[in-house]
Amino acid sequence: MLEMSGAGPSDIVYDLGSGDGRIVVEAARMFHARAVGVEADPFRVLFSQLTISLLHLEGQARIIWGNFFHVDLSEATIVTTFLSQGTNRKLESKLMAELKPGTRVVSYEWTFDGWTPTARDVENHLSLYVMQGAAVPG
Repeated sequence: MLEMSGAGPSDIVYDLGSGDGRIVVEAARMFHARAVGVEADPFRVLFSQLTISLLHLEGQARIIWGNFFHVDLSEATIVTTFLSQGTNRKLESKLMAELKPGTRVVSYEWTFDGWTPTARDVENHLSLYVMQGAAVPG
């Protein structure tokens, strides 16, 4: 996901539903990006925060405990998701309202209805979208 998005040191990666924090940690460690995970499960939040602390990534990576529908995503330059088709459908308007043009959205497995991917990795089930102005990407 991070390779496909072209992540780098100038990026701010938001992983929605960050689980154990692996995308957040890799974005910080391997791609030198700032990274934020949003996770609703408090156990996974604690696990992710511990991992970030043990790897001394506190200044570069963090996990927010909460519902990503209530988190401002406007600073993101990359958003990663592994949600469901229904959740992606509900998320579309939030992404279109909050993300700046040029922000990259990478989704594992599930697509965004009506959006045309900029790139697809069929083997790894990834779709990359680039936000265009105030209109639907594509």
